[in-house]
Amino acid sequence: MTDASDAAPVLKVPQEVLDHFAKLGVDPATFSGGHLGEKLGIRIVEASGDRVVGTMPVEDNQQPYGLLHGGASAALAETLGSVGAMLHAGPGRYAVGVDLNATHHRSATSGLVTGVATAVFKGRTAATYEIAITDDTGRRITSCRLTCMLRDL
Repeated sequence: MTDASDAAPVLKVPQEVLDHFAKLGVDPATFSGGHLGEKLGIRIVEASGDRVVGTMPVEDNQQPYGLLHGGASAALAETLGSVGAMLHAGPGRYAVGVDLNATHHRSATSGLVTGVATAVFKGRTAATYEIAITDDTGRRITSCRLTCMLRDL
């Protein structure tokens, strides 16, 4: 049986975007989070302009009390929403987060958390995503909203 973490990402990403990140030496599964995403263990498992899904381990992303750090959840949310906004923006454009809101409902102490970013507004100069982060049992631990400004390269 194949572990879900071994499955190839379902990325609806233009080849030129993947090529751009490959030139920078970045794996497509982590391209969105850059070095911070790598340190946090963020993995993109699905990506399109409408929906982005990614995971992050709780282990090594905890605050001193053993709970998932709220900043790690915020970084996961911003990563996923930014990928969606970048894909919506299209070739020759990029996304910059300008507003992030996070509400932490409960804690996670182990396993993987999964974030699902869903587009709620896709305009010419801005895009907004709602991001739900859940634990291994499917319980929502954090709700986020991210707005990105869309710029030309």
